[in-house]
Amino acid sequence: MKRVVATAPVRIDLAGGWTDVPPFADREGGVVVNIAIDHRTAVTIDLGGTDRVLRSEDLDQSIRLDEATPFVLDGTLDLHRVAVRARPFGAGTLRSAATVPPGSGLGSSGALGVALVASLQAQQGVALDPREIAEEAYRLESAEARHPGGRQDQYAAAFGGCHRFVFGEDGVTVDSKVFASGVEEALGDALVLVYTGQSRVSGDTIARVMGRYATGDPGTTGALLRLRETGYAMAEALMDGDLAQVGALLDQNWAAQQALDAGMRTPLMARLEHVARDVGVLGMKAVGAGAGGSILVLTENRQAIETAMVREGGQLIPMVFTTKGVCVEWD
Repeated sequence: MKRVVATAPVRIDLAGGWTDVPPFADREGGVVVNIAIDHRTAVTIDLGGTDRVLRSEDLDQSIRLDEATPFVLDGTLDLHRVAVRARPFGAGTLRSAATVPPGSGLGSSGALGVALVASLQAQQGVALDPREIAEEAYRLESAEARHPGGRQDQYAAAFGGCHRFVFGEDGVTVDSKVFASGVEEALGDALVLVYTGQSRVSGDTIARVMGRYATGDPGTTGALLRLRETGYAMAEALMDGDLAQVGALLDQNWAAQQALDAGMRTPLMARLEHVARDVGVLGMKAVGAGAGGSILVLTENRQAIETAMVREGGQLIPMVFTTKGVCVEWD
């Protein structure tokens, strides 16, 4: 029996999220600044036996692939199914496992897609570069599995590190020259990541927001344009080493996020935000699409913030930035 293991990191987004989502990204151009963190999604393929089985350890779901059964998407391991249809493997078991909760807002489905593509292409003897892996993973999730979203998660998972990604109709520009000297360590020491315990279905929120944008709603369009400008400004603040400005931009991004949809800030998120600001923050925002998931807090009072968040029902997610993108190993 042979085994191939691919792992890919999730990410935190500092600014510009939402602007990587079509049709806005194609029509207006978007920019996202995000950082890969050391929570990785793993896909393991054990080749051998007589059956083909797909399993998600974190969802506790399994399906057995039968060539006589028509291909359908029924909400059970849809991303796994479309990935295997695109890049089949022989008899064996494909397992996935993540180290962050589903619906955390950290881009775990994008990391899963990247790890799926990397593991399946490896067992086919194909060598793809990070950009090709990211693009294939995005296509599988958005077009094949029909989960609406943008490209930032797949690119962060494929490349690792901190980047400014610029999205447009002609493709994606990858800029890794983001941090000034010493800023990465200072930022890592000042950021607190808090999971609300409330998973959200980001596709529902994304469909509402982009539906309003597509019809020309001025409030939605204005909020997306502000998010794009915040993305550009965040990259400049990191290059300048200005953490106070980083915090102010987190707040600006959060205000623009909330302008996109009435459900962006849940009651629990509002309570956690109120408590955090009472303790003292430089800035904060929802991670990913919002409407639940996780909150990112930039503070000079880390210990006090962590204590307050736990007391109010938040779950701390320890994190370390990682430069390692998708990786593949054979056993």
